[in-house]
Amino acid sequence: MATESDVLMHWAQFAGQHPLAVYGVLLALLLASSAACWWLVRRYHVPHDQSALPPLAYLAVRLAAGFGLIVSAAWVFAEIAEELGTTGASMGQADQALADAVRTSLPPAALQAFALLTRLADTATLTGLCILVALALALRGRRWLALGWVLAVAGNGVLNTTLKAVFARVRPLHDDGPVMASGFSFPSGHTSGSVVAYGMLAYVLTRFLPGRWHLPLVLGAAALAFSIGVSRIFLRVHFASDVLAGLASGTAWLAVCIASIELTRWYRRRPGETPIRP
Repeated sequence: MATESDVLMHWAQFAGQHPLAVYGVLLALLLASSAACWWLVRRYHVPHDQSALPPLAYLAVRLAAGFGLIVSAAWVFAEIAEELGTTGASMGQADQALADAVRTSLPPAALQAFALLTRLADTATLTGLCILVALALALRGRRWLALGWVLAVAGNGVLNTTLKAVFARVRPLHDDGPVMASGFSFPSGHTSGSVVAYGMLAYVLTRFLPGRWHLPLVLGAAALAFSIGVSRIFLRVHFASDVLAGLASGTAWLAVCIASIELTRWYRRRPGETPIRP
Protein backbone atom coordinates (compact mmCIF):
# COMPACT_ATOMS: atom_id res chain seq x y z
CA MET A 1 0.00 0.00 0.00
CA ALA A 2 1.32 3.44 -0.97
CA THR A 3 2.32 5.62 1.95
CA GLU A 4 1.63 9.33 2.29
CA SER A 5 5.25 10.00 1.35
CA ASP A 6 4.89 7.92 -1.83
CA VAL A 7 1.74 9.77 -2.86
CA LEU A 8 3.37 13.15 -2.24
CA MET A 9 6.42 12.16 -4.26
CA HIS A 10 4.24 10.92 -7.11
CA TRP A 11 2.35 14.20 -7.38
CA ALA A 12 5.53 16.24 -7.03
CA GLN A 13 7.13 14.37 -9.93
CA PHE A 14 3.94 14.64 -12.00
CA ALA A 15 3.73 18.41 -11.40
CA GLY A 16 7.41 18.79 -12.24
CA GLN A 17 6.99 16.90 -15.51
CA HIS A 18 3.94 18.97 -16.56
CA PRO A 19 4.65 22.35 -14.92
CA LEU A 20 2.74 24.64 -17.28
CA ALA A 21 -0.35 22.41 -17.40
CA VAL A 22 -0.48 22.14 -13.62
CA TYR A 23 0.03 25.89 -13.29
CA GLY A 24 -2.84 26.55 -15.69
CA VAL A 25 -5.22 24.20 -13.88
CA LEU A 26 -4.37 25.62 -10.45
CA LEU A 27 -4.72 29.19 -11.69
CA ALA A 28 -8.13 28.40 -13.19
CA LEU A 29 -9.25 26.80 -9.92
CA LEU A 30 -8.02 29.81 -7.94
CA LEU A 31 -9.88 32.27 -10.14
CA ALA A 32 -13.06 30.16 -10.13
CA SER A 33 -13.05 29.80 -6.34
CA SER A 34 -12.31 33.52 -5.89
CA ALA A 35 -15.19 34.44 -8.19
CA ALA A 36 -17.50 32.03 -6.33
CA CYS A 37 -16.56 33.55 -2.97
CA TRP A 38 -17.12 37.01 -4.39
CA TRP A 39 -20.56 35.99 -5.66
CA LEU A 40 -21.51 34.56 -2.26
CA VAL A 41 -20.42 37.75 -0.51
CA ARG A 42 -22.37 39.90 -2.96
CA ARG A 43 -25.40 37.60 -2.73
CA TYR A 44 -25.69 37.43 1.05
CA HIS A 45 -23.93 40.58 2.23
CA VAL A 46 -26.21 43.11 3.90
CA PRO A 47 -25.06 46.75 4.05
CA HIS A 48 -24.61 48.07 7.57
CA ASP A 49 -27.41 50.61 7.17
CA GLN A 50 -29.86 47.82 6.23
CA SER A 51 -28.76 45.21 8.77
CA ALA A 52 -30.99 44.26 11.68
CA LEU A 53 -27.88 43.87 13.83
CA PRO A 54 -26.65 46.68 16.06
CA PRO A 55 -23.58 48.45 14.61
CA LEU A 56 -21.18 46.80 17.06
CA ALA A 57 -22.58 43.32 16.35
CA TYR A 58 -22.41 43.97 12.61
CA LEU A 59 -18.76 44.93 12.92
CA ALA A 60 -18.08 41.88 15.08
CA VAL A 61 -19.49 39.55 12.40
CA ARG A 62 -17.26 41.10 9.73
CA LEU A 63 -14.20 40.96 11.95
CA ALA A 64 -14.96 37.34 12.86
CA ALA A 65 -14.91 36.44 9.18
CA GLY A 66 -11.55 38.15 8.82
CA PHE A 67 -10.27 36.46 11.95
CA GLY A 68 -11.28 33.09 10.52
CA LEU A 69 -9.24 33.81 7.40
CA ILE A 70 -6.25 34.83 9.51
CA VAL A 71 -6.44 31.68 11.64
CA SER A 72 -6.82 29.44 8.58
CA ALA A 73 -3.81 30.97 6.85
CA ALA A 74 -1.74 30.79 10.04
CA TRP A 75 -2.71 27.13 10.48
CA VAL A 76 -1.52 26.31 6.94
CA PHE A 77 1.78 28.05 7.63
CA ALA A 78 2.23 26.21 10.94
CA GLU A 79 1.48 22.83 9.35
CA ILE A 80 4.07 23.39 6.62
CA ALA A 81 6.67 24.55 9.13
CA GLU A 82 6.01 21.57 11.39
CA GLU A 83 6.25 19.11 8.50
CA LEU A 84 9.54 20.58 7.34
CA GLY A 85 10.89 20.42 10.86
CA THR A 86 10.30 16.69 11.10
CA THR A 87 13.38 14.52 10.62
CA GLY A 88 13.28 12.92 7.19
CA ALA A 89 10.21 14.97 6.28
CA SER A 90 8.48 13.76 3.14
CA MET A 91 7.62 17.34 2.16
CA GLY A 92 11.30 18.24 1.89
CA GLN A 93 11.93 15.25 -0.35
CA ALA A 94 8.93 16.14 -2.51
CA ASP A 95 10.20 19.72 -2.75
CA GLN A 96 13.50 18.49 -4.17
CA ALA A 97 11.82 16.04 -6.55
CA LEU A 98 9.63 18.83 -7.94
CA ALA A 99 12.60 21.17 -8.36
CA ASP A 100 14.62 18.49 -10.18
CA ALA A 101 11.75 17.67 -12.53
CA VAL A 102 11.00 21.32 -13.33
CA ARG A 103 14.64 21.85 -14.27
CA THR A 104 14.35 19.49 -17.23
CA SER A 105 10.69 20.00 -18.15
CA LEU A 106 10.09 23.75 -18.37
CA PRO A 107 10.61 25.23 -21.86
CA PRO A 108 13.31 27.94 -22.02
CA ALA A 109 10.84 30.53 -23.38
CA ALA A 110 8.49 29.96 -20.45
CA LEU A 111 11.40 30.19 -18.03
CA GLN A 112 12.38 33.58 -19.45
CA ALA A 113 8.79 34.81 -19.23
CA PHE A 114 8.53 33.85 -15.56
CA ALA A 115 11.96 35.42 -14.94
CA LEU A 116 10.47 38.74 -16.11
CA LEU A 117 7.25 38.22 -14.14
CA THR A 118 9.08 37.61 -10.87
CA ARG A 119 10.62 41.11 -11.09
CA LEU A 120 7.20 42.54 -10.22
CA ALA A 121 7.82 41.44 -6.62
CA ASP A 122 11.47 42.46 -6.31
CA THR A 123 12.22 44.63 -3.29
CA ALA A 124 12.99 47.63 -5.50
CA THR A 125 9.72 47.22 -7.42
CA LEU A 126 7.53 46.92 -4.32
CA THR A 127 9.37 49.78 -2.62
CA GLY A 128 8.74 52.05 -5.60
CA LEU A 129 5.10 50.96 -5.76
CA CYS A 130 4.71 51.60 -2.03
CA ILE A 131 6.07 55.14 -2.34
CA LEU A 132 4.03 56.04 -5.42
CA VAL A 133 0.72 54.79 -4.00
CA ALA A 134 1.37 56.44 -0.64
CA LEU A 135 2.09 59.78 -2.33
CA ALA A 136 -1.00 59.48 -4.52
CA LEU A 137 -3.22 58.77 -1.52
CA ALA A 138 -1.68 61.58 0.52
CA LEU A 139 -2.24 64.06 -2.32
CA ARG A 140 -5.90 63.01 -2.44
CA GLY A 141 -6.23 63.70 1.28
CA ARG A 142 -6.40 60.02 2.28
CA ARG A 143 -3.58 60.17 4.82
CA TRP A 144 -4.94 57.40 7.04
CA LEU A 145 -5.35 55.07 4.09
CA ALA A 146 -1.83 55.97 2.95
CA LEU A 147 -0.53 55.10 6.41
CA GLY A 148 -2.36 51.75 6.36
CA TRP A 149 -0.92 51.01 2.91
CA VAL A 150 2.65 51.75 4.00
CA LEU A 151 2.34 49.74 7.22
CA ALA A 152 0.94 46.77 5.28
CA VAL A 153 3.70 46.63 2.68
CA ALA A 154 6.59 47.53 4.99
CA GLY A 155 5.28 45.38 7.83
CA ASN A 156 5.20 42.31 5.61
CA GLY A 157 8.84 42.89 4.75
CA VAL A 158 9.76 42.93 8.43
CA LEU A 159 7.62 39.86 9.12
CA ASN A 160 9.14 37.87 6.26
CA THR A 161 12.70 38.79 7.24
CA THR A 162 11.99 37.66 10.80
CA LEU A 163 10.49 34.35 9.70
CA LYS A 164 13.41 33.64 7.38
CA ALA A 165 15.85 34.19 10.25
CA VAL A 166 13.83 31.90 12.54
CA PHE A 167 13.62 28.95 10.12
CA ALA A 168 16.97 29.52 8.34
CA ARG A 169 16.21 27.14 5.46
CA VAL A 170 18.80 26.91 2.68
CA ARG A 171 17.64 27.68 -0.85
CA PRO A 172 17.63 25.05 -3.62
CA LEU A 173 20.62 25.05 -5.96
CA HIS A 174 19.96 27.38 -8.90
CA ASP A 175 23.41 28.35 -10.18
CA ASP A 176 22.42 27.74 -13.81
CA GLY A 177 19.16 29.69 -13.70
CA PRO A 178 18.34 33.13 -15.18
CA VAL A 179 17.66 34.62 -11.71
CA MET A 180 19.95 34.50 -8.69
CA ALA A 181 18.78 34.85 -5.08
CA SER A 182 20.62 34.88 -1.78
CA GLY A 183 19.61 34.55 1.85
CA PHE A 184 17.31 32.05 3.46
CA SER A 185 14.45 30.40 1.65
CA PHE A 186 11.46 29.89 3.99
CA PRO A 187 8.98 31.51 3.49
CA SER A 188 9.14 33.09 0.04
CA GLY A 189 9.38 36.86 0.37
CA HIS A 190 8.43 37.49 -3.26
CA THR A 191 5.27 35.45 -2.75
CA SER A 192 4.13 37.03 0.50
CA GLY A 193 5.14 40.47 -0.76
CA SER A 194 3.06 40.11 -3.93
CA VAL A 195 0.04 38.87 -1.96
CA VAL A 196 0.18 41.85 0.40
CA ALA A 197 1.20 44.59 -2.07
CA TYR A 198 -1.13 43.66 -4.93
CA GLY A 199 -3.90 42.53 -2.59
CA MET A 200 -3.73 45.86 -0.75
CA LEU A 201 -3.56 47.72 -4.06
CA ALA A 202 -6.78 45.99 -5.15
CA TYR A 203 -8.40 46.94 -1.83
CA VAL A 204 -7.30 50.57 -2.17
CA LEU A 205 -8.59 50.79 -5.74
CA THR A 206 -11.99 49.37 -4.75
CA ARG A 207 -12.34 52.41 -2.50
CA PHE A 208 -12.21 54.69 -5.55
CA LEU A 209 -13.57 52.74 -8.52
CA PRO A 210 -17.17 51.74 -9.33
CA GLY A 211 -18.44 48.33 -8.25
CA ARG A 212 -18.10 46.78 -11.71
CA TRP A 213 -14.31 46.99 -11.32
CA HIS A 214 -14.11 45.28 -7.95
CA LEU A 215 -14.21 41.64 -9.05
CA PRO A 216 -11.67 42.14 -11.89
CA LEU A 217 -9.35 43.84 -9.39
CA VAL A 218 -9.60 40.96 -6.94
CA LEU A 219 -9.10 38.33 -9.64
CA GLY A 220 -6.19 40.25 -11.15
CA ALA A 221 -4.44 40.57 -7.79
CA ALA A 222 -4.98 36.88 -7.01
CA ALA A 223 -3.71 35.76 -10.42
CA LEU A 224 -0.65 38.01 -10.24
CA ALA A 225 0.34 36.96 -6.71
CA PHE A 226 -0.14 33.28 -7.52
CA SER A 227 1.84 33.55 -10.76
CA ILE A 228 4.71 35.32 -9.02
CA GLY A 229 4.76 32.56 -6.41
CA VAL A 230 4.88 29.91 -9.13
CA SER A 231 7.69 31.80 -10.85
CA ARG A 232 9.86 31.29 -7.76
CA ILE A 233 9.40 27.51 -8.10
CA PHE A 234 10.03 27.50 -11.84
CA LEU A 235 13.19 29.57 -11.38
CA ARG A 236 14.26 27.16 -8.60
CA VAL A 237 15.09 29.97 -6.18
CA HIS A 238 12.46 28.58 -3.77
CA PHE A 239 10.98 25.22 -2.94
CA ALA A 240 7.24 24.72 -3.41
CA SER A 241 6.68 24.64 0.37
CA ASP A 242 8.41 28.04 0.65
CA VAL A 243 5.88 29.46 -1.78
CA LEU A 244 2.92 27.82 -0.02
CA ALA A 245 4.12 29.27 3.27
CA GLY A 246 4.56 32.68 1.63
CA LEU A 247 1.00 32.56 0.33
CA ALA A 248 -0.23 31.66 3.82
CA SER A 249 1.76 34.30 5.71
CA GLY A 250 0.97 36.97 3.14
CA THR A 251 -2.75 36.19 3.25
CA ALA A 252 -2.77 36.30 7.05
CA TRP A 253 -0.97 39.66 7.13
CA LEU A 254 -3.19 41.09 4.38
CA ALA A 255 -6.30 40.09 6.34
CA VAL A 256 -4.89 41.70 9.49
CA CYS A 257 -4.17 44.97 7.66
CA ILE A 258 -7.54 45.22 5.90
CA ALA A 259 -9.40 44.33 9.11
CA SER A 260 -7.43 47.01 10.97
CA ILE A 261 -8.30 49.66 8.37
CA GLU A 262 -11.97 48.67 8.43
CA LEU A 263 -11.97 48.82 12.23
CA THR A 264 -10.46 52.31 12.10
CA ARG A 265 -13.12 53.42 9.64
CA TRP A 266 -15.88 52.14 11.93
CA TYR A 267 -14.39 53.71 15.05
CA ARG A 268 -14.04 57.15 13.49
CA ARG A 269 -17.59 57.01 12.12
CA ARG A 270 -19.26 56.44 15.48
CA PRO A 271 -21.85 59.03 16.55
CA GLY A 272 -20.13 62.11 17.92
CA GLU A 273 -16.88 61.42 16.07
CA THR A 274 -15.65 63.41 13.09
CA PRO A 275 -15.73 61.02 10.13
CA ILE A 276 -12.57 60.54 8.16
CA ARG A 277 -11.76 58.70 4.98
CA PRO A 278 -8.89 56.38 5.95
